[in-house]
Amino acid sequence: MKLAVIPARGGSKRIPRKNIKLFSGKPMIAWSIAAALKSNCFDRVIVSTDDDEIAEVARLQGAEVPFVRPAALSCDHTATIPVIRHAIEFLSDKGQTPTQVCCIYATAPFLHAADISRGLAVLESTACDYAFSTTSYAFPIQRAIRINEQGKVGMFLPEYANTRSQDLEEAYHDAAQFYWGQAQAWSSEKVIFEANSAAVHIPRYRVQDIDTIEDWEMAEYLFIAMNLERESVHNLPNRNQYDI
Repeated sequence: MKLAVIPARGGSKRIPRKNIKLFSGKPMIAWSIAAALKSNCFDRVIVSTDDDEIAEVARLQGAEVPFVRPAALSCDHTATIPVIRHAIEFLSDKGQTPTQVCCIYATAPFLHAADISRGLAVLESTACDYAFSTTSYAFPIQRAIRINEQGKVGMFLPEYANTRSQDLEEAYHDAAQFYWGQAQAWSSEKVIFEANSAAVHIPRYRVQDIDTIEDWEMAEYLFIAMNLERESVHNLPNRNQYDI
């Protein structure tokens, strides 16, 4: 069984009720649920939450909420892997053992169904433990600088001070959208960011951390602009005459 698990606890501090706050007209979590369902990758799409209101919203958007997440897995310091492990164990105890599981974050409105499908293809073709969304840094990390208590600067890697940016190796980071994994990898709590994981590249313009109100506003403006552009292209009278 292929399973999608969307973790969505109710105790968000920096943005209260973050997982169900309206984002471009829909509860934030609705975008992740929609992408999961549209991908047609899953036998079940479930939301792991400790919150009754989030559970109700999730059901209305088409996801299942087969359990209430235990309080011990719902605090500020709970990591993702134990939450996914709990979901796997709950279903396995019911005789519905997952084989491949995708953790999809509830705050990933830029996630496309096609990204999820690509992730599954990578997981299956590479036989890795995990395949997760990544994107590239906008600026070479080798040229990063630090600022000390006196406001003075210094390079983290001074040996690259005179190296041209185009000659530096490109670096990538977690896009925090989805994490496909073998059920056994989740259950044994294998670390995701290690050698037996594969990257699924997402373009930078579709990656936005949403941890503060400023992040939220920026993401919403970008989301609206992208949708307006998409609609304008689709409404062109004769798309073949344009270079798009």
